[in-house]
This record gives sequence, C-alpha cells and structure tokens, in this order.
Amino acid sequence: MSGLINYTSCGVLWLGLVIKSPDLLRHRRDPYLRSICAVLGLAGLCFFLGAPPTVGAVNRLGGVPNLAAPLTYAAITGYCAASQVLIVHWRGGPRVHRTARRWVLAYAGVLLGIAVTFALGEAPVERRTDLDTYYATTPFIAQMIVLYLVAHLTAVTVTTVSSLRWARRVRGGLRVGLTLLGIGSLCGAGYSVAKLVAVGARWSGRDWSALGTTVSPAAAGLGALLTVVGVLVPLVAPRAAEWRRARRTYDRLAPLERALDDLLTRRTLRLPRPRLASPTTRLVWRQTSIHNALSHLDAYFDPEVYDRTRAGVLGATGDPERAEAAAWAAVITAAVRHEADPERGVPAADGGGRLLDRVPGPAGLARIADALADDGAPVPPAPAVPGDRTAAGAA
Repeated sequence: MSGLINYTSCGVLWLGLVIKSPDLLRHRRDPYLRSICAVLGLAGLCFFLGAPPTVGAVNRLGGVPNLAAPLTYAAITGYCAASQVLIVHWRGGPRVHRTARRWVLAYAGVLLGIAVTFALGEAPVERRTDLDTYYATTPFIAQMIVLYLVAHLTAVTVTTVSSLRWARRVRGGLRVGLTLLGIGSLCGAGYSVAKLVAVGARWSGRDWSALGTTVSPAAAGLGALLTVVGVLVPLVAPRAAEWRRARRTYDRLAPLERALDDLLTRRTLRLPRPRLASPTTRLVWRQTSIHNALSHLDAYFDPEVYDRTRAGVLGATGDPERAEAAAWAAVITAAVRHEADPERGVPAADGGGRLLDRVPGPAGLARIADALADDGAPVPPAPAVPGDRTAAGAA
C-alpha cells in the first residue's frame, strides 16, 4: 500500500493532462491552456515525487540523503505558482500578464529559498514519510519546511477564495468547475494545515507525525481528484452539451429516415453506418442519408401538393413553420410512393420536381420528422400523373 494514494492521485492528474494535451498542441500559444496543463502536470509530479518508493529511488540515485525532499517541495511550489497563474488567466482582465508575472516571481523566490536552506542545513538520516516532523527542529531544514508549507497554504487559500467567490457570479459548467476547484483547493489546504500542526506539535515536544503521514496524503489525494475534475468540467461541458443536442436531433430525425428507409436501401443511398462514433458524427451520417434520398426524389416532388398542403395547414394553424413542415411531409410521402411504383415511371422533365432548392436546413428537417411522427400530419395520397393506371381507372 506504500505510495498507493500518491501514485493513484498522480495517475488521475496525468490522465487529465493527457486529455488536454491535444488541445495544447493545437493552441500552443494559449496561456490559459498552458496554465491548465502546467497545473495538472506539476500536481501529478508532486504526488509522484512524494511517494515513498520514489523518494527512496531519488535519494539513492542522487547519492544525497533526503534529496527527494527539496525536489518534491520545488514541484509543490511550481504547482502553487501554476495554480495562481491559472486563476489569473481564468478571470482575465486588463492586468493579466502583470499579475501572473508577479505570482511567478514570488514563487521563484520560494524555490530559491528552498534550495538555499536545504544546502545550508543537515539532514543525514533518510526519512521517506515523516521528514517534516523528524527535522522540524533542525536549523535551516525547519525553515525550508515552513517556507514550502506556508507558500502552499497561501496558494490554495487564494485559489479557494477566488474560485468560490467567482462561482457565485457564473452559471453552467463554469460554475460547477469553479466550485469543484475551490473545494479541491480547500482539501489541498488540509495537506499543509495538517503538516503545519504536526510541525508545531513537534516544536512543543509532542509527536503528532501521524497527521503528516496519514491525514495529509488523504487530503491531498481528494483535493487532486476534485481539482482535475474542476479544471476539466468547463472544458468538457460545452462538448457534452453539443453531443446532447446532436443525440436529441439524431433521435428526432428517425421518423424521416424511416419514411425514406426503403428508398435508401433499394437505391443504396445510405452511407455505411459509423461505428463507435460520437453523437455529432452519427447525426451527420443520418442527415447525409436523408439529403441523399431527397436529392434522388427531387424529380418526383409535386409543387402542387406542397402548395396545397402548406396553404391548408397555414390557414388552420397560422404557423408558417408547421405549415412548411407538413407540406414537406406530404410531398416526401407522395414522392416515395411514386418512386416505388414501377408502373408510374419517371415524371416528365417539365413536370414536378424543382423543390430541392427549397429543402430546409437541419432545423427544418427536424420539423418535417415531427410532422411525419404526428399521427395527425397531413399525408395525402400520391397525385395522379400521366400513365398512372390507378388514377385513370378511377377517373
């Protein structure tokens, strides 16, 4: 179980980094994306370097007892700076670059302080899990510990307050993401608070090292999970909403595709169904199949049926969109029947057709599908055309 929480948290954070990497490659100069990836990457690095097996490996390879400590503290400090820069870019404003630069310079000073105090201090006994409390009274090493913990607590406090305050002013995915980020930062504060309390107890002669070895990692792990979700939610929410709309439209177009199914199959007008595709891709596939069928039916469209049905529904309802959808439903149904009847033949070049330039867009196709799905939609019988024996017999 040693290091399990660390490696799990690291994996969650780096998984978020992998998800965002394609966007960063496409938009390398976007400071917002760079900040997000820096937060995810450095937070994962903190957990990776802080895992006891990694600590032992770094100390052994470096040949310096507890070398992993200042490296881990440096990663935590870098994460603090990146989180502040992310908040600055997230909020925007006229002084974004100046404010971000100040945070970076402030935490660069903390990095320098960590390096100097570790070099001046002595930590000859390797401590993989409780270095903070073990060396809490050692000159310079104690200052290094307090320095990184205060820097971390400052960063997560600012992040928590800024995120939750801003979350009250926005809506949707951004509000959810900011709330999760704020709660995640608050959990992250539990990491530094628990360690600071343990260090303070050590100064007073008490041994509360369990706070630093059990409570701190748990708080940091939960904070990491909430942070990565909070960072990704505002980025994923628009795409999820788009997929939701595409799925609804896809389902809504089903009656229209069913009305054209026989034609699509007989004339091989339907493209191969995409496998493991996104809702947007499936919607494009269905819309393409419908347009292929309508293009084939253009010669069979009867403008008189269209005009007559539209005028009747418009007079009854006063709704132009509903009237147009009902007219198209009637025309398509009649054209499908005509095209499927081999005895009728193809209409003359100067008769019928010429409606394709009026084919509605995606929203109009959805309304046509609604009209076809409505049991009360006007679907008149196919009009009589030259050569129609049934019509001739009736006459």
